[in-house]
Amino acid sequence: MENNQMTICLWYDDQAEQAADYYCSIFKNSSISRISRYGKEGFEFHKKPAGTAMTVEFTINGMNFQALNGGPQFVFNEATSIIVYCDTQDEIDFYWNKLTESGEEGPCGWLKDKFGVSWQIVPSILPVYMADQDSKKSQRVAAAYLKMKKFDIATLIKAYEG
Repeated sequence: MENNQMTICLWYDDQAEQAADYYCSIFKNSSISRISRYGKEGFEFHKKPAGTAMTVEFTINGMNFQALNGGPQFVFNEATSIIVYCDTQDEIDFYWNKLTESGEEGPCGWLKDKFGVSWQIVPSILPVYMADQDSKKSQRVAAAYLKMKKFDIATLIKAYEG
């Protein structure tokens, strides 16, 4: 396979279609491209009623995802997260508020959405600040963001500038 297209698979118990719809309602540049459904065949293994979504293929900002209704055997945890880089505080506020609805806030820009998927809502300036050759600047930024849940860009800029 020469183009090596890649897709991230997210395993849900039975919420794949709802999750894909939810994410596509939040991100402007998103779409659902294909839904495959369980049939009667294999019910003894998958235990899903015929017509239930098996996989939902969708794209967010050019990133390919597949939501799979695989059953309750696996659950999401923070070992994998989706990072959304934001240029403005309005973007941070928007994604943070949408994705924490019925979810939970975490430290340093991390959150879990209502399906248990971990996200990081990060100012696009943060990686630049943290890689600055002046370690005093990056350490001030780290000291500031370690006190935050949702990132505050103005506070990070102030810390960076000293």
